[in-house]
Amino acid sequence: MHSILRILDANFNRAREGLRVIEDFVRFGLDDADLSAALKSIRHDFSLATQPLADRAIPHRDVSGDVGTQIAMPSETARESERQLVVANCKRLGESLRSIEEHAKLIDPSLAATVEQLRYRFYTVEATIAQRLRPLATRFAQVRLYVLITEEACRVRRDEGGGTRDEGGVGQFIPPPSALIPSRDWLACARLAIAGGADCLQLREKNMDGGELLRRARLLVELCRQHDVLCIINDRADIAVLSDADGVHVGQSDLSVRDVRRIVGDKLVGVSTHEIAHARKAVEDGADYIGVGPIFKSPTKPREFVAGLEYARQVASQIRIPAVGIAGIRIENLESVLAAGLKAVAVTQAVVGAEDVESAAASFKYKMRNAK
Repeated sequence: MHSILRILDANFNRAREGLRVIEDFVRFGLDDADLSAALKSIRHDFSLATQPLADRAIPHRDVSGDVGTQIAMPSETARESERQLVVANCKRLGESLRSIEEHAKLIDPSLAATVEQLRYRFYTVEATIAQRLRPLATRFAQVRLYVLITEEACRVRRDEGGGTRDEGGVGQFIPPPSALIPSRDWLACARLAIAGGADCLQLREKNMDGGELLRRARLLVELCRQHDVLCIINDRADIAVLSDADGVHVGQSDLSVRDVRRIVGDKLVGVSTHEIAHARKAVEDGADYIGVGPIFKSPTKPREFVAGLEYARQVASQIRIPAVGIAGIRIENLESVLAAGLKAVAVTQAVVGAEDVESAAASFKYKMRNAK
């Protein structure tokens, strides 16, 4: 019995210590209230369940007589990254809970059953943390300017006579057909957007044949790799996998996030959301980021509704995965989007439809870097 109580005492300590390290990272590193609450609940229930046996075990502690205190591996003395630190402590906690569960069966089977349930609860939290710490997810958290590339949008619009202006919240000039300069090369347009500071490009061609879409996806992926920019494919999880893009973005009527994840594995999965219920569901299903909008009316994708800045404010205050504002965002209204709490925006016409694509992108990045 003495040796069993020593084992339990050591693992009670390991579990509490590991849990605290993980909880601190989730609270202060990820700023995730839901995960923090889940971990705090596990910590509270663990303490409540184990306290009686922990009180019995403490007198059997023998630090000076513990032959394992002098055994250490080089990897235990340093951590190369936050990810390594958190992963190590997750493993430490899981292993400790399992050891407690097994040894408690010899003394208190009811405690063993309780610890087993706590272990399963933690595994669910661990899976979410692991997803958030994936290298691609970590990179996406740094995205500020997300540019959508479509051949249709890659053209210059001249403010000539005969056009009209859309007064539905955008105020953008809608030229007559004669005022449209023929499309510039879409890949050259993408290159200029990158030169101006785009952090992520999305290939968005809704009606293109699969073969041509895959060809373009591979070209865009190659360009993005050369410049260390993320590349996302709209809608088509199969094209994202075949082109080795960094991820795929889907809408509310497309494949679910969970189904897309089964296709793309560890690649990024983003989903468009139009209300807070959509955003919460995206988090629950394991999306890496959400599109938030439409913020304003947009000539690129006309809609009958606008989620608006109020929805952006809801997301900023309640959702802890990256959120990208989209639709109708221009340099003139960018400040209001940032003031609502969003840190990233997705644009099409405001960059790739500009006469000077590189300067347009650079203007967005400059304003975002210097936002108050």
